[in-house]
This record gives sequence, structure tokens and C-alpha cells, in this order.
Amino acid sequence: MIRALYDWTMNKADHPKALWILALVAFVESSVFPIPPDVLMIPMILANPRRAWLIALVATVSSVLGGMLGYAIGAFFYDSVGAPILESLGKAESMAEFNARFNGVGFWAVLIAGITPFPYKVITIMSGWTGMPILTFMITSITARALRFFVVAGLLRAFGAPIRDFIEKRLGLVFTAFVVLLIGGFVLVRYL
Repeated sequence: MIRALYDWTMNKADHPKALWILALVAFVESSVFPIPPDVLMIPMILANPRRAWLIALVATVSSVLGGMLGYAIGAFFYDSVGAPILESLGKAESMAEFNARFNGVGFWAVLIAGITPFPYKVITIMSGWTGMPILTFMITSITARALRFFVVAGLLRAFGAPIRDFIEKRLGLVFTAFVVLLIGGFVLVRYL
């Protein structure tokens, strides 16, 4: 099934309405779809490098809007289904403690999921589920998704096809290493 979805997205990169398809893929990927928009972005930018910034902007805006849908899914289903179940099991206090912990680091969770290979949809839904402040969620989502998509667009615009292999195979690792170093730096500054 994953292979069929991947093939479908690759075929859509040449479609005359590719920007609209990219917007749709980026939107649904942030809440339910398993294929990241990068698989459309990369061939679209390679085919027309002058449109790299527009393509990255479409992916960013659509992904953040899709993240808002994920947030709403988490908020809606938790209130209507999750909370009554937890209350009947006597676990409502445990969830309140989990929510406080998650929201205490929520900015970092959204930022890390937004720029690394970690499924962004998981964090968007959890953010709504835990009641993370929507402003924090939005600002972090915009920052993370813009960073991810504009870095990919910039690399492809500057280096073209030779960078494609690097992006497809190693960029997630580079972003993950960057996040680890960033967090490590904050820890060092805090405790030194």
C-alpha cells in the first residue's frame, strides 16, 4: 500500500495542477496521510528550480493548515471519547499530569516533529489532545515546517539533481543531528 501511495505521488509531480496536489498532500500528511510532501516537492523543484520558493511556500502553508486539522482531531476526539473513558477508569488525574508535562515541552515536540522524519501528524493530534495553547502550536508549526521545506527547496535550487540523493536519504538524519545539538546546547547553557 505504501509503495502504491509513493508511486501515485511521484506521478502527480508532473501534473499540470501539481501545486494543488502538493497542497492537498501537505495538508492531509499533517493529520492522516503517510506520505510526506517532499516526494512531490523534490521532482517539482528539480523540474522548475525558479519556482522552488513558491513550492516550499505552498507546502508550508498547507502543512500548517493540515496541522490545525490534526490539532482539532486531537481536541475533538479526546473531549468526546477519551476523557469519559479515562474518568470511568479513574485515570483523569494521570492524564492531567501527562498533559502538563507534554505542554511543558510542547514547543520542542512540535519543532522536532516538524523538521525531522518523526511523523508530524502524531504531534499535531497530541497537541490538540493535550490542550497545548493554539498560539504556541501555530508559531512552532510555522517555524518548523518552513525551516524544513525551505531548506529542501534552497538545496535543490542551489545544487539541483546531485543533491536529490542526499535529501531523500540523509536530510532527516542531518535535521535530527541538528536538533540533538540544539537541545544539547541549551542543556549545557542551563547547567553550566
